[in-house]
Amino acid sequence: MTTVDESVTIKLDHHTRKVLPIKGAKNVLITSALPYVNNIPHLGNIIGCVLSADVYARYCRLRGYNTLYICGTDEYGTATETKALQEGLTCQQICDKYHKHHKDTYDWFDVDFDFFGRTSTPAQTKITQDIFNKLDKNGKTEHQTVTQLYCEQHQSFLADRFVHGTCPNCAYDDAGGDQCDQCGKLLNATELINPKCKLDGAKPVIRDSRHIFLNLTDAQENLEEWVNESSVKGKWSSNSINITKSWLKEGLKPRCITRDLKWGVQVPKDEFKDKVFYVWFDAPIGYLSITAAYTPEWEKWWKNPDDVKLYQFMGKDNVPFHTVLFPSSLIGTGEDYTLLHHLSTTEYLQYETAKFSKSKGVGVFGNNVSESKIPVDVWRYYLLCSRPETADSQFVWTPFLAANNSELLANLGNFVNRVMKFATSKYAGVVPATASFEGEAEKKLIADVNVLLTQYVENVEECKSLRAGLRIVMEISSLGNGYLQDNKTDNNLFTNHRQRCNTVINVALNLIYLVSAIVYPYLPSTSANIQRQLNAPSRRITDTWTAKDIHADHKLGKPDYLFTHIDPKRADELRSKYSGSAQNPTTGANAAPAAAAAKGKQGASAKVILLSEAPAGVVKTPEIVALEAAVKAAGEVVRTLKTDKVVGDALQAALADLVSKKEALTAAVAQIGSGEKENVKPASPTKKAAPVAAKVETPIVAEVKKAVVVTPSSEGSVQYLWSGWGWIIRE
Repeated sequence: MTTVDESVTIKLDHHTRKVLPIKGAKNVLITSALPYVNNIPHLGNIIGCVLSADVYARYCRLRGYNTLYICGTDEYGTATETKALQEGLTCQQICDKYHKHHKDTYDWFDVDFDFFGRTSTPAQTKITQDIFNKLDKNGKTEHQTVTQLYCEQHQSFLADRFVHGTCPNCAYDDAGGDQCDQCGKLLNATELINPKCKLDGAKPVIRDSRHIFLNLTDAQENLEEWVNESSVKGKWSSNSINITKSWLKEGLKPRCITRDLKWGVQVPKDEFKDKVFYVWFDAPIGYLSITAAYTPEWEKWWKNPDDVKLYQFMGKDNVPFHTVLFPSSLIGTGEDYTLLHHLSTTEYLQYETAKFSKSKGVGVFGNNVSESKIPVDVWRYYLLCSRPETADSQFVWTPFLAANNSELLANLGNFVNRVMKFATSKYAGVVPATASFEGEAEKKLIADVNVLLTQYVENVEECKSLRAGLRIVMEISSLGNGYLQDNKTDNNLFTNHRQRCNTVINVALNLIYLVSAIVYPYLPSTSANIQRQLNAPSRRITDTWTAKDIHADHKLGKPDYLFTHIDPKRADELRSKYSGSAQNPTTGANAAPAAAAAKGKQGASAKVILLSEAPAGVVKTPEIVALEAAVKAAGEVVRTLKTDKVVGDALQAALADLVSKKEALTAAVAQIGSGEKENVKPASPTKKAAPVAAKVETPIVAEVKKAVVVTPSSEGSVQYLWSGWGWIIRE
């Protein structure tokens, strides 16, 4: 006889079969915005799309819905070409490198995709060209001559992201050529004030180029009708609706869907064979092509609006591409595509009130989380508690650690561990029989839990608030702690009131089983740990709880700690490590170990590493940009020789050339530090105020034959000097 009610259990087998829609079932298709492949994701990227979508996918699976969760890296376009030039690699090598970074990060965060793919595939080319051909055939496109920016320095038209300048809308001085990150307004590169080429700093000129446009003006009526219906039926988040309707109110205009690039899906028309599709035309089509990489029967998901509901997750900056451009493209084909049902969008997650910045070493990125040695579910918990659903939120180290100690450990961890240890020590790890579920304490607990369980389902089912769902999980755990406390669950209860004790432990174990289910979407490792302790299979998320799922005489597993205490003092250490000022601005490496090693060795010569690129904060002149490119090219030569195991004079010559170019770059940056050129200095790595800068000669300055401005400050016996290209530790 089974000792767990099989009607509440569920087997998660989505990785042992191809998930396809089932006629008559609730088929849920979930996507998270495809992360761009040119960088490592930070915490804001993770909570904004993949982690939020993962919560919903896990929830749907435990509700018994037929669920497919698809994502992958967005690999075509300007940003990839730019990154390839910066790193001296091919576009494909860049995509391979950063696809792995993304996959490793999401694996560490325990994100349970059904398939994580990529867009640089033959399927992407085939499906994108097919959609375009149908749009073109249906008269949904037009040709226009476009005035574009052209860089005479490297003789190429500049795609949007190769250009930056001042936003004409909000005056932000580092707006991109396609969109301003400050105000969010979509731009044409020619609208920028004082535009500059990102590759060489040159001022581009205006030239004409012939391009293809998607005629959104003619599409507006049909699109607006769809938006009005879908946003209500699908209960879009309020910011999604507001952003979309602001576009519609302004009136849709034809939008260019081609670019003068090499890395992308080629336009299948002879007149435009030297162009590729604009990344925001083909990127959302990546959802289709990645599904096609998962199953050749992808159309059963994407051309099946009667049987499939599409849920999409993203940051607010991606909204118009998913509610205007992408659906207009699909509707324009005349085919019956599965269109968006629900759109869940977030505002921005800031890092300690500032923006995440990889170049400045500010914030926590995917490659940092595992280094912290803090368990993944602590990260997931705090990010989901801080999910910026209606306004920007902040990641702050002190409350992050407090969330582990005061919430996870003190509430959920305490409840589970207290019951499991008691059941193991007093009942030999066997669930006791209960006298009755009709006691006032039990009736109240069951009623209170069911009120909260209803609220949980209401918040998560249609993504009303994933954050509220997690809060409710913790409230239900708190009810469990209160139930134990009110019943004075101790040795006296066991010894002198055995029947009452039996009931309390039986009910508490059943409540823990419910918690293992409702916490699963948020903290899957914690859920698995609880179920191992209970020796019970995965539990469904049900609409009600009866406290009768695990029966008497069920044999429990071994008790285990769900969470451990983290020293609150670590907050200062971690804040310093990821604040930017305590990191090398180029590598992100922490300066503290070097400072500690240098301490107590006063009088030794200063040490500096020759630069491979100018640090954050330094205004890059054309000379510096050219020298950076030369360093990268020389570095590639050295790497190739080492890969081919070439030694001797050839390798030594290549190394000497690399060092020479690094010295030239270091000297050029030092000129800026000496006041000969405009420069912005990063903050001192010490906490004390720095004295007024003084011009001095140092061994390092002599080495590059330039006098530089130094800003001395001290901490113990270690002296920090601003050399014009970085902080030097003088012992």
